[in-house]
Amino acid sequence: MYDISVPIRPGMTVWGDEVPVEVSPILTVASDGAAVSRLVLGTHTGTHVDPPAHFIEGGAAAHELPLEAMLGRCVVRRFDEQFEITATRLEGADIPLGTERLLLATPSAALWDEPGFHTNYTGLSPDGAEWCLTRGIRLVGIDYLSIERVDSPTAWKTHLTLLSAGVVILEGLDMRAVPEGDYFLLCLPLLLYGGDGAPARAVLQSIV
Repeated sequence: MYDISVPIRPGMTVWGDEVPVEVSPILTVASDGAAVSRLVLGTHTGTHVDPPAHFIEGGAAAHELPLEAMLGRCVVRRFDEQFEITATRLEGADIPLGTERLLLATPSAALWDEPGFHTNYTGLSPDGAEWCLTRGIRLVGIDYLSIERVDSPTAWKTHLTLLSAGVVILEGLDMRAVPEGDYFLLCLPLLLYGGDGAPARAVLQSIV
């Protein structure tokens, strides 16, 4: 079993204009007999899901995402691209027909070890997103904080392509310890009513 979630902690890397993580004690065991803390974080902190509401006015929010899209058999594939994963690259990656959940492992996971937000991460190209739709994929995941390059000239077309078709986007993974292969994905985002995103715990179980 592989925990592919990024730990939430103060000082962790967040998107450039995202809310920094804060964990502040309200009660302590020494003074109050029990520990309680105040947690501050953005809806797209660390490992998280993007629902349609993230980019589409009136789109489905985090609490409306179908659980069945986030639980089930999954394929992990590694890519060494430093910019974008294209449809051509996906076509040559031996992704079985019938795959419904696809996780893209890239060199960008190493950025979790570097302080600050970095823009030189790997994303999925718009034609790669279209390829996922033609294959009937219901969830696409990637390491680091976005499935789309921040400097993409296509104005968030990858996000819009996937989200307008109801595909769940899972971002902020760390799959450095995960070999390519078939797994069972368990991804449970917070049941955040009306959320434009939701932090999640994501785990892969090897299929024997």
